[in-house]
Amino acid sequence: MELSRKDVMVVGLGQSGLAVVRFLAARGARVQVNDQRDAQALGASASDAAALGAKLVLGGHPDRAFEDLDLIVVSPGVPPLPQLEAAERRGVPIVSEIELASRFIEAPIVAITGTNGKSTVTTLIGEMCARLGRPMFVGGNLGRPLIEAVGTDAAGKDGIVVVELSSFQLERVSRMKAHVAVLLNVTPDHLDRYPSFDAYSQAKARVFERQEASDFAILPADAPDLRELVKDGGTVVLFGGLHGDVRVADGVLVDSGGALRVPVRDLRIRGSHNVSNACAAALAARLMGVHADDIAAVLLEFGGLPHRMQYVRTVEGVEYIDDSKATNVGAAVASIDGLAGSGGKIVLIAGGVDKGGSYQPLRDRMGEEGRAIVVLGEAAPLLERAFAGSPVELRRAESMSEAVTHAAELARAGDIVLLAPACSSFDMFRSYAERGDVFQQAVENLGGQP
Repeated sequence: MELSRKDVMVVGLGQSGLAVVRFLAARGARVQVNDQRDAQALGASASDAAALGAKLVLGGHPDRAFEDLDLIVVSPGVPPLPQLEAAERRGVPIVSEIELASRFIEAPIVAITGTNGKSTVTTLIGEMCARLGRPMFVGGNLGRPLIEAVGTDAAGKDGIVVVELSSFQLERVSRMKAHVAVLLNVTPDHLDRYPSFDAYSQAKARVFERQEASDFAILPADAPDLRELVKDGGTVVLFGGLHGDVRVADGVLVDSGGALRVPVRDLRIRGSHNVSNACAAALAARLMGVHADDIAAVLLEFGGLPHRMQYVRTVEGVEYIDDSKATNVGAAVASIDGLAGSGGKIVLIAGGVDKGGSYQPLRDRMGEEGRAIVVLGEAAPLLERAFAGSPVELRRAESMSEAVTHAAELARAGDIVLLAPACSSFDMFRSYAERGDVFQQAVENLGGQP
């Protein structure tokens, strides 16, 4: 793909957008950057882009800025825009950062998507494949933009690229081909952006684009409806359930296609959903040629990622778990499922920015496993209405510190206080990570006997 002296617009100047600007500038493109935010709001990103020679078009999306372009690269956070639709009608190619990067990568790509569990599985696969001793890149939605892999040894024929992909990142892929594509699950999410659950599912299904019979499409064995998302191409292999290639049998994680045997009780990650994640990662790694002993070693060593079912501390016999990354209802329900049967009840802290789905599954599961729910943030009134008439006690908090105090008052010895918000964090916090950090600090401030 020739970029020298091409007129290219980068829409959205977040982390991946700035990485694209660096990439394009290094290849001699004439770069413009467009963002709804102004220079003050963008801060160092705007000055960094300008220092790279990019022309800044900030504070809106003027029609004229989208004229006379050879290529448009759209960052994942950018919603559909009429200016993009008009440019597309004029025949201007529009791609995502993921699609652009993939055109310069020769290495086999392992792509992971799904509503929940992506980062855990991406990290596990990355650590397993690292045991092969080949040049590695691990990134995407997890952290480092994929475009940063281009030009490194990991992007060459002898390397391996492991990339986490959100539905937003997959919206404008057309030629990216994953040698191993993993779809972990699909539950309602981002319905504030997508017109329907089906539209959201179809965006996830783009991970299977361009796969051939020599490639692999990994799907959960207990969700046969998801197999319909794989049209032609990749060979379907299954994880989990009763019939997955890698599954749990008699308390042991086993691989019917290899020698892997890992007792589930020996895993350090918490929750039944993380056992499913371990199955998916092990299957992907085996398909990439990782030996069973190396897969087992990683599974036994891996303690989980921050703010994903992370144990904080026990106070007065009550465990506190940080799953701030549970930013949708399906993830929050999975968190509860993973802790079910622990002996006590769950006191849930939930709320934030509503994402358009129903809270009924959360109400139903808390009715079975919960003692109380503490709600906060913009979605607090919605959660209050959803839990009206529920046997689960409900309190509202104005801050995370107050939420933790309420939860501590409601919990009894043997219970678990679980932060699984079922909402995004951007009403009160900069990110789910900051929300989790504030939760953990509030727990530390509780005092009490460990």
